[in-house]
Amino acid sequence: MCIKVEELNPTFLFTWKGTRQRDRDEANYQSHDHLEMAFILSGEGKYRFDDGVISVQEGDLLIINPGVKHQALACPNAELPTTEFFVGALDIRIPGLPDNTLPVPEGGHVMHTSGELRQKLFKLCSSMEAENAVCRQGRYFMLKSYLMQMILLVIREQCEPVERAKGYAFESVNKKYVVEQIVNYFDDHYSEKISLDQIAENMYLSPFYISKIFKSETGDTPIRHLINIRLEKAKELLESGYGGSIQKVAALVGYDDAYHFSKLFKKRYGISPSQARKNA
Repeated sequence: MCIKVEELNPTFLFTWKGTRQRDRDEANYQSHDHLEMAFILSGEGKYRFDDGVISVQEGDLLIINPGVKHQALACPNAELPTTEFFVGALDIRIPGLPDNTLPVPEGGHVMHTSGELRQKLFKLCSSMEAENAVCRQGRYFMLKSYLMQMILLVIREQCEPVERAKGYAFESVNKKYVVEQIVNYFDDHYSEKISLDQIAENMYLSPFYISKIFKSETGDTPIRHLINIRLEKAKELLESGYGGSIQKVAALVGYDDAYHFSKLFKKRYGISPSQARKNA
């Protein structure tokens, strides 16, 4: 199967994140004139379409094309209610398909995802939610860029892979992708408690394997890389004139113990956090 995308310039309409009530059907059996995609962030649920009822669970991507009637149904026996992230779009034109329509596997309504694709969709939804929560310059275009990535992921997933050139090192590219994902996560969440075990579980890899490939790609361990990010952020805060206490600075970059933070800072920069502030 080959789906050609000659031009992609969609109009971003909206995002919506919510958790369904397990004991109540959605009010309307409805359709729209725009495309809707709903990524299941957690839980399980059911949807009614003209051709029957389907079950959905974490990691599924619902593709609801224009004119397709749908309704979220009660799922009282679900262990967890369905938490969904919706994206709406217009002005999607793919050769051979009606306007605002995306291809769906086997003509159904849901794409089951796993592994790398699932992680990419989780990250895109998280990025869109964060961008939508603030009114920063270029907000619409950032959201549109995330939307375009989602659309391309859907299309690529349904295309037959192109044969790689001889000598192509898939293993090294895969390692590079894993390391990039970890670095991006550190950059976005350095102020939070981060566990290598949790990252490994989310990426379906072992902590040992992650540490090994991270060291081979960067020359450093994941924890050391995270410490460097945190200390750099702390230094930026101190030199910017931030007036909070050293304890507060430590907390802002992910450390509960100000003494431990100060020891790491002095080891890295040769001066204490307080001295760095004075020097600035």
